[in-house]
Amino acid sequence: MVKSVVHAYPWDLIGDPEAVARYQGLGVDAIALAASYHTVRAATPLHPRHRLVDARHAAFYLPVREANFGRLVPAEPSWMDSTDSFGEAAALVRAAGLPVYAWTVLTHNSRLGDLHPDVTVVNAFGDRYPYALCTAQPNVVEYTSVLVAEVLELGAPDGIILEACGPLGFVHGGHHEKTDGTDWNPVQQKLLSLCFCSACTALYADPDAVREAVRAGVDRGAPSVEDALGSLADDVRAVRTGIVRSLRQKLVGQIRAAAPSVRIGMHVTADPWGTGPFATVAGGLGADIDVLTTMCWPGPEVAVPGIEALRAAAPDTRIAAYVLGLPPKPADGAALSKEWLAYLDAGVEEFHLYHGGLASDARLQALREAVAAVSR
Repeated sequence: MVKSVVHAYPWDLIGDPEAVARYQGLGVDAIALAASYHTVRAATPLHPRHRLVDARHAAFYLPVREANFGRLVPAEPSWMDSTDSFGEAAALVRAAGLPVYAWTVLTHNSRLGDLHPDVTVVNAFGDRYPYALCTAQPNVVEYTSVLVAEVLELGAPDGIILEACGPLGFVHGGHHEKTDGTDWNPVQQKLLSLCFCSACTALYADPDAVREAVRAGVDRGAPSVEDALGSLADDVRAVRTGIVRSLRQKLVGQIRAAAPSVRIGMHVTADPWGTGPFATVAGGLGADIDVLTTMCWPGPEVAVPGIEALRAAAPDTRIAAYVLGLPPKPADGAALSKEWLAYLDAGVEEFHLYHGGLASDARLQALREAVAAVSR
């Protein structure tokens, strides 16, 4: 059975008595509510009270019990009236009879990166990415573990979706991005995503050689990461995928022990050099996950090979397509349906819709048509 899930923010539902019915009318099986989320300025085009929400920093949308955290403590959202806006929104979803999934962003946190720069990703040139917490750092591992524990205990979700379950890299930073003029291609961006923080540097067999190889590869435009790293590639790949696998195993094991019935989803990629919201599962999944969600926003030409690679990497795990109903996609149900059917043919078994609260009426109608098309 094809399953569909729509993503939303707590503020999309709170104060809007029609919101849950609007999302339920899409034909979805569950609503994924943000429990931990990064900075965003979000439109709310159909909300009866407001049109924009300025979430000025990363925040936790459940009560912040500071004593439970270690060095890294999430912030409360000052733009919300409640310290438990996730709980308020979740209650509305449950009252309508739909399951609630806790959409939990782990390592994308500019506020914590600014406060604790030593736990952020550092590229080969020594530039820090303050939005990117590095999961090789013990403080970050502890933070993600407590965050997940708090979501389970306080939010009692039916499912949990882990995003950025690994370090972010060069892309997906934020602010007013002014990097396109460099013409850095995907290989150069992946090289600029390799981390050289104190914890990562300690894991490389020859960190100085790796750093020099990455710098040279960026500046000469190496045709692949492997070409840039040469004989160092296997060691670096093992370090990068190992860091992410270790975190994945820890958090999934923790969830299974604390809440065995909770459905676990994770944003992932099969690319061994993948960083960002979609963490790599190259080299083995190593965890009991119910559904793996892969990026499908670019369209079938890019997404289908990614789906096929993920299927090869995790042949026994359910795969979901993360699909976009916002620009540059058209507000066109037929066009979305054609695209989603291509993902269905490629082996996708679920569709995770982005995004309920950000979409206009016309875009919600297009999403409704597409959900119907893949549910027949």
